Amino acid sequence: MGGAFFVMFELRTKFIMCFVITVVVCGFMSNGWAAKKGGRSNEIVIGQSCALSGPNKLLGTGMRDGALLYFNDLNAKGGINGKKIKLITYDDGYEPDRCLANTEKLINEDNVFLLFGYVGTPTSKVAVPVAVTKKVPFFGPFTGANFLRQPLKREVFNIRASYYQETEMMVDRLINDLGIKKISVFYQNDAYGEEGLTGTRRALLKRKMSIYNEAHYERNTTDVKDAVNLFSSTNPEAVVMVGTYSACAELVKTMRAKKSRIVFLNVSFVGADALGSILANKGIGVIVSQVTPFPYYVKTPIVHEYKTLLNRMMPDESPSYVSMEGYIAAKALSTILMGTPKLTRADFIANAEKQTALDLGGFVVSFSPTSHQGSNMVNLTQIGPGGYPERIESLRKIRDY
Repeated sequence: MGGAFFVMFELRTKFIMCFVITVVVCGFMSNGWAAKKGGRSNEIVIGQSCALSGPNKLLGTGMRDGALLYFNDLNAKGGINGKKIKLITYDDGYEPDRCLANTEKLINEDNVFLLFGYVGTPTSKVAVPVAVTKKVPFFGPFTGANFLRQPLKREVFNIRASYYQETEMMVDRLINDLGIKKISVFYQNDAYGEEGLTGTRRALLKRKMSIYNEAHYERNTTDVKDAVNLFSSTNPEAVVMVGTYSACAELVKTMRAKKSRIVFLNVSFVGADALGSILANKGIGVIVSQVTPFPYYVKTPIVHEYKTLLNRMMPDESPSYVSMEGYIAAKALSTILMGTPKLTRADFIANAEKQTALDLGGFVVSFSPTSHQGSNMVNLTQIGPGGYPERIESLRKIRDY
């Protein structure tokens, strides 16, 4: 009897141990699956690669800080259905190879739910194929590159208008407002610059015109000597600039020191606030196209909301177009997440494609199964006294420097 009892006790003990081990293993597997989807029990993990160092760091820090402004306020209010948003940001220095490594780490090691707010065309160009292959959403990049729009990629969602739309407006305004015909291009010698160069060429070809001449510089440098020599000797009437704030500021300063009367126009990626800060009064009349609301016009509800939070949470920071764009992208993402019934990537994409008129507060974003470009807004600003941006409706309103 005692022997039989001992055997039964031993079997029961083994059964309980096996049950406990099974539960623990399943728990780890379950947590691993949740982590893999970026949906841990109390947070939604998203990943970003951008320049936090180097000559273009103000673009990366601006985009990140604008997003964090919204996310931190949202988390303080309870987050997304009880889950806090956690943004992991890695520095890529605006270099594609570093961005690729960051992207693979975010997906394979950090197990992010999606990629958010990447900054730059050359960096996005290496990250997107990874995201598409892994079926990870790539949301709200700070670039107007056409390859993110055509052909449509289900994982890629753009908020801003394209560089083709920005350069189309510039060419149209130069011709119709000022009667300018000799239009040159200064561009960064990579995928970003090629996008703006192609956009300008397309806009001119549409009008049976061609680029007067073109000059480029290398990414993450301010070596603009060749451009200065070319434009000084050929005297174009206008130069469309497809670069970042450091190099574009160097070209404008050098040409204006030579008493050049060229009209300089920049696409939005330049970083209007950083450009204005460097140039100050030497930049008066330099044009920058924009794809978000004016970050000082508080009658626009989302701008009022953004400025109120900025004053409260980052009182030492001034409003900027870049951080405004980060804020808008964060709000659009969070609103879509809030309405996603199950936290899966497929459900997120499906819900995003239902947002046919998502009003974020005077700025409307629209997605559908056939279009993942949220906004077509393009407007013009110029650098005014002290380097501060000013809205303008026509190039006839350009300030004389």
